[in-house]
Amino acid sequence: MPLLIALLAAAAPLLAMATERWGGLNPCLLCLWQRWPYWVAAVLALLAYLLPRRLMLALAGLAILASGAFAVVHLGVEAKWWPSPLPGCLAPSASAGQSVEEMMASLTPRPAKPCDDPTYLVPGLPISMAGMNLIYALGLGGFALWGARRWR
Repeated sequence: MPLLIALLAAAAPLLAMATERWGGLNPCLLCLWQRWPYWVAAVLALLAYLLPRRLMLALAGLAILASGAFAVVHLGVEAKWWPSPLPGCLAPSASAGQSVEEMMASLTPRPAKPCDDPTYLVPGLPISMAGMNLIYALGLGGFALWGARRWR
């Protein structure tokens, strides 16, 4: 079970990276924040072979659910229920009196996507990638916690 959880945890950010590379999707900052708990979960699940299995699987499940919490925040930002807590999510804007050089200096080297602009992976399916991540995180996090509870 630890190896399965590690593989499924690593699959989420790897799929997201594949959509960037081959699908041409541009992630926002909240999208990137949703990925790191999966990497932590994968490492914790693998540590279950060396350390107390029940504890490591429970921690992996909680890490995965942390990604789900980021997804809830992201969904709220996409729905415009609240502003993004990350200043990097705002689209660059020009203010009055700014020179062209000042505007160019404020741009990031890589194009940024505003966090309130949802990305839909499957055409016609009204679930953004943040929504898909929430569903996946709840399922996999629940599975990891179930596995930790089951292990004696």
